[in-house]
Amino acid sequence: MPNLYALSGPDSITVYWDLPARPAPRYDVLVDGVRRGSTGKTHFTLRGLAPDAAYEIEVRPVGRVRACTEPPKRRLDVTAPPFGAVGDGRADDTAALQRAFDACGAGDCVYFPAGVYRSGALFGHSDMELYLEKDAVLQGSDRPEDYEPRIRSRFEGTEMECCASLLNFGTLDHAAGPNCQNVRIWGEGTIRGGGYALAWATIQREKERMKDQLAAMQDLVRSCENENTLPGRVRGRLVNLSNCRHVRIAGLTLADGPSWNVHMIYCRDIVTDHCTFRSEGIWNGDGWDPDSSEDCTLFASVFCTQDDAVAVKSGKNPEGNAIGRPTRRVRVFDCRSVFGHGICIGSEISGGIEDVAVWDCDLANSQYGIMVKGTRKRGGGVQGLSVRRCVLPRVMVCQVAYNDDGAPGPRPPVFRDFRFEDLTLTGRCLDADQALTGGEGGGFQPCVPLQLEGFDGPGCELQDVVFRRLALTGGGTLQLGRCKGVSLEEIDCI
Repeated sequence: MPNLYALSGPDSITVYWDLPARPAPRYDVLVDGVRRGSTGKTHFTLRGLAPDAAYEIEVRPVGRVRACTEPPKRRLDVTAPPFGAVGDGRADDTAALQRAFDACGAGDCVYFPAGVYRSGALFGHSDMELYLEKDAVLQGSDRPEDYEPRIRSRFEGTEMECCASLLNFGTLDHAAGPNCQNVRIWGEGTIRGGGYALAWATIQREKERMKDQLAAMQDLVRSCENENTLPGRVRGRLVNLSNCRHVRIAGLTLADGPSWNVHMIYCRDIVTDHCTFRSEGIWNGDGWDPDSSEDCTLFASVFCTQDDAVAVKSGKNPEGNAIGRPTRRVRVFDCRSVFGHGICIGSEISGGIEDVAVWDCDLANSQYGIMVKGTRKRGGGVQGLSVRRCVLPRVMVCQVAYNDDGAPGPRPPVFRDFRFEDLTLTGRCLDADQALTGGEGGGFQPCVPLQLEGFDGPGCELQDVVFRRLALTGGGTLQLGRCKGVSLEEIDCI
């Protein structure tokens, strides 16, 4: 039977479950034996519950789970003494907000009333909660100096000193387990970074700092995506989780980090739900990136991202091979793309990626739909991908040429054991840049609905792939290269 999970709040409980092998058309939800509703999705939120109370929740025909709502917490209003945040969008509220963060105990909640709170880097800790009221905006500064001193982080698969993010939890340590746990960031407000202005200012500042170093390695610079690739790797994120456990991010709009929006590195049990991600005009503007992390779940969210909506990663050769921390058990469901690249696995896969499941997602408005990618130098690989009941422009498993600096890993990556079922493939991909600028055709271009490619060498082919019950609404062809054991069943060209 599918696993059934519960997420508790002060007056609500959200339950979610894996898509069964034979899904039900609808699921009935009962609380203490009384029916409270039904849904065709694989999650349901019960509201108006009593605080600090235990409930038995049954989802038929999935199973039962016992859960408790939380007791009331002391509200730490960031505008009240002794914190004194102004919230007018002009004053620098960094010090006031950090005082509230530092004062927050396990029974407290840092509360942001309506207002715009301009801030540089903020640092959280275990056993804390942040709540942003409707019309509350935590607005990141666009000045790079507000994210100093730098912290140890990982960007595009390599550990390095990076600018701090707007929100920072945990301390990076690839040889250890969690050092920050039990964090909730939620509400109806917005967390917005410094966006393009911060990203560009950071890159220019880093170019000046690295100018002698960059001049001495022009061959490497020319091999990169562009001249901003190397200096751009120091950019912070919107929310950085390093070595964290039991973190929930819910209900918020997460927007305009200077690079990725939510990045979890060496983490466990991270849940993000009912969020909107926005990164319009942001280079590397990914939405949600689990990186060498386990048990990461994302659902009921909307993506308007200039780059990947979701990017699953596990380090880059040769460092990622040596650290060897895979990403495992990632679940993404009931999500929708307005524009962006879609859901990508890679290209940083040197630590290995295992057991990724995607279902009930509408990615028709995306450039790639589902994409598994790597370079020949990576090592590692992707094993155990399931994609079900989704609408996509296409499915791509392929080699890429970018982000290919660094010494080679011990062997090419291995892609194997993929299952794709009950998909609609439109054969029309959305270019995010054209969509934003109102390009000809609304940004849509025809594309090959199925493009599959493994790597050279015995055992490095793309192996054991099943496509079952596909509707190709735009027609199209199948492109195969270096594949072994590809099965297509019940394919309908419309």
